[in-house]
Amino acid sequence: MLGSLLTLLPLVGAAAVESQTSQRDCPGYKASNVKKDGKSVKADLTLAGSPCNTYGTDLRDLKLLVEYQTDERLHVIIYDADEQVYQVPESVLPRVDGNSSSSDTSLLDFDFVEEPFSFVVSRDNEVLFNTSASNLVFQSQYLNLRTWLPNDPYLYGLGEHSDPMRLPTDNYTRTLWNRDAYSAPNRSNLYGSHPVYYDHRGESGTHGVLFLNSNGMDIKINRTEDGQQYLEYNTLGGVFDFYFFTAPTPKEASIEYAKVVGFPAMQSYWTLGFHQCRYGYRDVYNVAEVVYNYSQAGIPLETMWTDIDYMDRRRVFTLDSERFPLEKMRELVNYLHQHDQKYILMVDPAVSVSNNTAYSTGVSEGVFLYHQNGSLYEGAVWPGVTVYPDWFNADTQDFWNAQFGRFFNASSGVDIDGLWIDMNEAANFCLYPCADPQAFAISDNLPPAAPPVRASSPRVLPGFPADFQPSVSKRSSKGLGTKGAKVGLANRNLTDPPYKIQNAAGVISMNTIQTDIVHAGEGYAEYDTHNLYGTMMSTASRDAMAFRRPDVRPFIITRSTFAGAGAHVGHWLGDNISDWVHYRISIAQILAFASMFQIPMVGADVCGFGGNTTEQLCARWASLGAFYTFYRNHNEINDISQEFYVWPTVAESARKAIDIRYRLLDYIYTSLHRQSQTGEPFLQPLFYLYPEDKNTFTNDLQFFFGDAILVSPVIEENSTSVNAYFPDDIFYDWYTGEALRGRGANVTLKDIDFTHIPIHVRGGSIVPIRSSSAMTTSEIRQKGFELLIAPGLDGTAWGSLYLDDGDSLEQSEVSEITFHYSRKSQELRVSVENGSELRVEKITVLGASAKKTNEEGFSLASSLKVKLA
Repeated sequence: MLGSLLTLLPLVGAAAVESQTSQRDCPGYKASNVKKDGKSVKADLTLAGSPCNTYGTDLRDLKLLVEYQTDERLHVIIYDADEQVYQVPESVLPRVDGNSSSSDTSLLDFDFVEEPFSFVVSRDNEVLFNTSASNLVFQSQYLNLRTWLPNDPYLYGLGEHSDPMRLPTDNYTRTLWNRDAYSAPNRSNLYGSHPVYYDHRGESGTHGVLFLNSNGMDIKINRTEDGQQYLEYNTLGGVFDFYFFTAPTPKEASIEYAKVVGFPAMQSYWTLGFHQCRYGYRDVYNVAEVVYNYSQAGIPLETMWTDIDYMDRRRVFTLDSERFPLEKMRELVNYLHQHDQKYILMVDPAVSVSNNTAYSTGVSEGVFLYHQNGSLYEGAVWPGVTVYPDWFNADTQDFWNAQFGRFFNASSGVDIDGLWIDMNEAANFCLYPCADPQAFAISDNLPPAAPPVRASSPRVLPGFPADFQPSVSKRSSKGLGTKGAKVGLANRNLTDPPYKIQNAAGVISMNTIQTDIVHAGEGYAEYDTHNLYGTMMSTASRDAMAFRRPDVRPFIITRSTFAGAGAHVGHWLGDNISDWVHYRISIAQILAFASMFQIPMVGADVCGFGGNTTEQLCARWASLGAFYTFYRNHNEINDISQEFYVWPTVAESARKAIDIRYRLLDYIYTSLHRQSQTGEPFLQPLFYLYPEDKNTFTNDLQFFFGDAILVSPVIEENSTSVNAYFPDDIFYDWYTGEALRGRGANVTLKDIDFTHIPIHVRGGSIVPIRSSSAMTTSEIRQKGFELLIAPGLDGTAWGSLYLDDGDSLEQSEVSEITFHYSRKSQELRVSVENGSELRVEKITVLGASAKKTNEEGFSLASSLKVKLA
């Protein structure tokens, strides 16, 4: 097949000349000792000429391994022969098993050219990935690989970013280096790293490419001088570790990605309720007042949150004894629990060095980060001088569990129901090189801290052998430069690498943990693992929450993420701004995380975090936020209050939207359960359901809330209309039941009040909804069901319902119910598996033949037969 494929590749003309010119000093590699057994391809790769040493030292000997893991997935890894170069640890992202395919059955074909080495991944003779665009570069501190793309491709993914959902294809650089990114600016690296992209090609299908590499990188999408489109990886280290996966549709491609990084964690039912927070509640009484005001306003409030305000001088695992005394905090939590409401606090990773039990315990147990000379690494964050947990240290989990068990103790502490973790990129206010964090903290007007207790290197314990050092002995003897360890090469510049990624903060150690820190355990360098810090904190925090409450699903919302984080936590989009730009772009952002990165529990700060919102913006956002999976109002300390009850129109908008959301909670819960089991995404772009309709490919201002609900928010200030796109299908207005026949064109929806959001039910759907709304999720679970039937163009409809106790990790009893409707036979078939009795109080069939009976829906023709299977 290689010969036929090469005729399709853009190897001639100016494009080839340009590629050779850009890498003219780098010889590439030559393949030899090729071995094929049908399941895999192995080869040696040897430097094919004099080293170019552009941004490091060229490695002479590499290995190639190609694995046909499944018929839909191909694994290609190029690594150093001595296996010294860093690879993403399996302890952070477990590798997927798969050897069920072969070169004969795989939908993906792999071919290569021996010299200079390049490879091609194709599907049905259609080239998907072609590295002949440049010679491969594999250096000690720089990797470069370029692949050709179709002209003007439809690419998605490569997060975290606040750019359009469809990635720009001209002079675009996506930098992946996690950072504290206030205002979430576009064309910038943000809080997380998800090095996966999707290439959607309409009728021919969708494929994805995961570059499993946690090093800092620039991914460039551009054209050569003669117009050839390409994507190029420029990485500060690691290996070339690719997972290629293919599917007929983008939705199925997302499922394939989930199989690689892990299915998302299932959330508890209550987490889908409405949450309220702000940075700046002055005391526990202020927090209680907000809870009371929501009740008085008749706006359902499920969960109350508190930011770092509760802490004693912003130190984690402490309470401000005057403003948030323990006895009053316990009274607040008890009140919430008695009213079926929940409470969540924030925990940051950085631990204050001043008068702090967590600090003294952590130092004695050696669980913080240390310089290579053995002294504690210190930065400065909210409480002043701080130290940082080392998540690679085997003892850190026990330390973290103990802090959670003590501070959040149900009997003697603050009995939280969920957890919010922030600043875990990790953030560091002290500017690199941060020679004196104490002086910085004082000059920066941070709360002053006592002089730190510094650990010696090593500290001698009288009566014990000299090598018995708690903070040092746990460090691995492998370390950098050890053959076969996959930990990282020695003698690298770990703070100022020759290649400069486009980190918006500047040098890679700026505003974060210094990158020459070497972790305990295997001895990984922060240079290589920086992008993993937030996800490792997420995993440790999930385990700590499970340690204190082992029977229920831990609920954690994090800011910093990496590929696979959704298997443990949810995500909020960080410190956005109260403006229409961030209102609009939040749609593309939540769609990327929920559908493409497999972190379905996701939302933006409703009404915006930074800056003063307006009544109109907050009213619109209260409606839009009801169709995020994670629905929380949150804003900044020095800005005006924006709780939903502050303005009349916002209160009305919130009540209406929450009413709809709460009636849909079981529909949401069912879909999220399905995603946790199969990877099938809940929140979706339009092109996921209409993959051959090119008009949907760039639409990131509407979205599907599950397969059945199309959301079309008003997107402009002072507007009461929206041009909404309706594919060639039938849709029904949620509020009136009126049928709208989509024709693959925009429809102007008019007279949309500031308290209203247009939503439509997609034909072919059966949506189980609660018969009436409630003030809490516990109350809504006591209501009966209504079945909302929206016949498709063929007169049929389908739906499902999953029921369990809503919270337990292990379920003793579940119900799985499916519904099938046929207009032709006037029959509704209900199939119940492993279930108990389902209380259906009403069945509504949408369509012209139904007769309106009340404002809530339509009556059912008496001829409809209900059949239990």
